[in-house]
Amino acid sequence: MNTILILEDDENLSRGIAFTFEKDGYHAVSASNIKEGKQLLERHSPQLIILDLGLPDGNGMDLCKEIRTYSKIPIIMLTACDLETDEVSGLLAGADDYITKPFSLSVLRARVEALLRRTETENRYIICSGKYKLDTDLCKFFCENEEIHISVTEYKLLSFLMTNAGRVLSKEQILSSLWDNEGNFVDENTLPVNISRLRAKMESDPKSPQAIKTIHGIGYIWNGGV
Repeated sequence: MNTILILEDDENLSRGIAFTFEKDGYHAVSASNIKEGKQLLERHSPQLIILDLGLPDGNGMDLCKEIRTYSKIPIIMLTACDLETDEVSGLLAGADDYITKPFSLSVLRARVEALLRRTETENRYIICSGKYKLDTDLCKFFCENEEIHISVTEYKLLSFLMTNAGRVLSKEQILSSLWDNEGNFVDENTLPVNISRLRAKMESDPKSPQAIKTIHGIGYIWNGGV
């Protein structure tokens, strides 16, 4: 079941969009601000985002740019402005489509379905390592073709480890890859916590890991393909 994240502060519109997609068999999760939206993005790893340009705690365009630093997830931007410059700016920020309010829910549904079809049929960049695969467009991780559900932080960590397979990476190198796009510091406890969570999800024996090995005193190495 595809999950759609709706970031819209108009409660009635958000509820209407969610109802439309849930009726069609989608799983819809809704947020009214950027902070809550990021939490839901981390928790649910949706297949598509419907993003309002104007949100109470920030600009949807800035959030779109941030998401594009680590994901190619389809994004449809909503706005009350019909200026051509806004549409161009939204597309340049990384949005895949742009809809001006007011709009027909049937039109939105058609555009969502078209985007999802395109995403599913395009040749995606997939990192393969032994029995593991990381789909960098959809931010999905697989073990022997079975999806392992991971958070956004876990995805960033796996992406960095797998693209540097066979190399010993220091804790500092790995932490720098987890910084957000504004350079905000990531607590050093983030790394061992997420390594532990990944091992619990992907290792047959997390206490004796084979894919992500610890190099004592230095950091970690991705050994998943061996």
